[in-house]
Amino acid sequence: MQIKQLDVGVDYSQVYLVDEGCDAYGQFDGVPGHPVGIIQVEKGRASLVVGPQWGTVEFTVAVADRDPGADLDGYEDIVEISYESPSGRISLEEWGGGTTHTLPPLPAGPGTYRLRYHVRGMDEEVAIEIGDHYFLQIWPEPPRDPTVLKSTSSSFRYWLNSERSRQAGVE
Repeated sequence: MQIKQLDVGVDYSQVYLVDEGCDAYGQFDGVPGHPVGIIQVEKGRASLVVGPQWGTVEFTVAVADRDPGADLDGYEDIVEISYESPSGRISLEEWGGGTTHTLPPLPAGPGTYRLRYHVRGMDEEVAIEIGDHYFLQIWPEPPRDPTVLKSTSSSFRYWLNSERSRQAGVE
């Protein structure tokens, strides 16, 4: 497993996972019928929501050749979703053309991977007490439905409900 620790600049509460040759920006249509709120994917890109609207957040990315297991005790909100990588080379990009953080190559090259997104401190009062942190695990896996493994923060519930409303056509 390869692990990369990053300080990532955010704006509009967003960070992007982007495949080489793909564009991070534009409308995300997400995965119809399967909202997981804090992460949306399309072929070659994913939008990850963070707690602060702007600033710098601590981000850890782990690229593995198999499921590394979720950290259920260390994080408040955890979701999983399938992701298709056309090139097998990805980066974490800051909003608005900020810094691009190159990540380790994906172990199986181009193909389908699972993203497990862990969030701690998304609610402001928790972030002040324990700090916020974001942990993304990536490993090869055939596509399957998105899953919410853990949901405790009110911010996560807000994003999950917003995504469900958007997909239902309610604004």
